[in-house]
Amino acid sequence: TITKLMAPIAPFYADRLYLDLTSVTEGGEKFVSVHLDDFPVANDEMIDKPLEEQMYLAQAASSIVLSLRRKVNIKVRQPLSKIMIPVADDQQKKNIEAVEQLILNEVNVKELEFVDSANEMLVKKVKPDFKKLGPRYGKIMKQLAVKIQEMENNHIHELESAGSYSFMVDDHEVVIGLDDVEIISEDIPGWLVGNEGRLTVALDITISEELKKEGIARELVNRIQNIRKAKDFEITDRVTVKISTNKVIDEAVNDNLLYIKNQVLADDILIVEDTLEEEIEIDDMRLNISIFKNS
Repeated sequence: TITKLMAPIAPFYADRLYLDLTSVTEGGEKFVSVHLDDFPVANDEMIDKPLEEQMYLAQAASSIVLSLRRKVNIKVRQPLSKIMIPVADDQQKKNIEAVEQLILNEVNVKELEFVDSANEMLVKKVKPDFKKLGPRYGKIMKQLAVKIQEMENNHIHELESAGSYSFMVDDHEVVIGLDDVEIISEDIPGWLVGNEGRLTVALDITISEELKKEGIARELVNRIQNIRKAKDFEITDRVTVKISTNKVIDEAVNDNLLYIKNQVLADDILIVEDTLEEEIEIDDMRLNISIFKNS
C-alpha cells in the first residue's frame, strides 16, 4: 500500500520497491509495475473521528502554549505550574482529558485545569470578519460590527457552544457563525491567553522558586548530555560529574539530585571548588564542570 501511495511522487523508487516486495510475497499482487495497479481506496469506516478530534486538540493546545512561552521568552525546559482551558461543552472536555498527559508532557507544565467557558476570569472579545460578513450584510455592516464588538462573555459562550448567534439589526435577523468572527481572549495578571478556533488556553507564567530550580536542573542535564556526546561516551556509560560551586546552582542540584543522576547516568555528582575542564552557562551564570567515565 505504501508503494502505491508514494508512486505519484517517487515513481521509480516506488516501482523498484514494489517489484522487490511482490517478488518475495506469495499469493500477492503480481503486476509488472506499481503504476499498473489500482490506487488504494480509503475505507471511511476505519477513520476514527473522535481520535482525530482528540489529536487536533492536543496539537492545538500544545501549539498555543509553546507560542505563549515564546512570547515571554520562557524556554520549554523551564517547567510551569498550570494551564487553564475553558471548555465549551462536556464532549470537548472529554476529548481534552483523553490527551491531557500528552499535552502536559509536550509543553512541560505540571497541571491542566478545566473551567467553564463562561468563567468571568477569562475576558473575551469578538472581532467581525468584514471580508465574510460584508458581502452578506453590506447595508447594515456598520451596525452589525458594533453589535458583535459589544458581545459579552455569556453571548460569546453561546456562540462557541452552539456554533452560531443571532442579532436583530435594523429589524433584520442576523445570524453569525464561528467562521464569521475572531474570538480573542485578553491576558490576565500572571497569565497569558491564546486562542485557536473554539479552543482557548491560559498559561500561568509565574515561576516559583521550586520551578526555577527544576528549570536549572533541566538545563544542567542538557549541558551534561552535550558534553557526554562531545566526549563520545556510549549511551550506557556511567559517569561521575564534578561541578564548581555556585550558590544558586548548588541548591538546584541538591533539590533535584536524583532526577539529574537518572537523566545523565551519574553515579556521583560532586560540588567542588577545584578548577575543572569545561565552562558552561546556565541562565547567565557561568560555572565549570568535568565529567569522567566510570570504569
